[in-house]
Amino acid sequence: MEKNFSEKMIIGLGNPGQKYKHTYHNAGAMMVDFLSKKLAGESGLKKSKRNALFEGKEISGLALVAPLTYMNESGKAVKMAIKSFKIKPQSIMVAHDDSDIALGDYKMSFGKNSAGHRGVESVIQSLGTKDFWRLRIGVRPEASRDQRRGTRKKAGEFVLRKISSGDRKILNSVFERASEEIFERII
Repeated sequence: MEKNFSEKMIIGLGNPGQKYKHTYHNAGAMMVDFLSKKLAGESGLKKSKRNALFEGKEISGLALVAPLTYMNESGKAVKMAIKSFKIKPQSIMVAHDDSDIALGDYKMSFGKNSAGHRGVESVIQSLGTKDFWRLRIGVRPEASRDQRRGTRKKAGEFVLRKISSGDRKILNSVFERASEEIFERII
């Protein structure tokens, strides 16, 4: 990548490699891929020539980035990406899965704590601030019989599972709705 002077950045958190590619935990990385296709008609980000911690591309002043680190180490890659693209933390949006939000829903927020998401916590620690946008993509399955009895599946029980084709359609709908809101409100 050449010297970039983007105005905004969307970073999609996930885990690298084929093993994790189509899992719920990679919803953030999938969002960035969706945006790449929507804005440039192509998917796939390019590995940075200056740093092996992330892939990225710039489209009309918007940098799209996917860390090549594991989720819990995302902060290192995010810090290098904002330095490389010369962007302040307040101008970034971190897209990630959220096991507290139902599949099919999403929430946007600014300046919030990690709420236990280790990838987001890594970003907060590396940047030294929580003042950035977050796109929290719901991945919690619909209420099951166990949940109605008062028990709840732990995130580790489903976030690393492969996404079903039905759930993939739901996520694509979320990506479309979220992208419209991002472009209306934030970018």
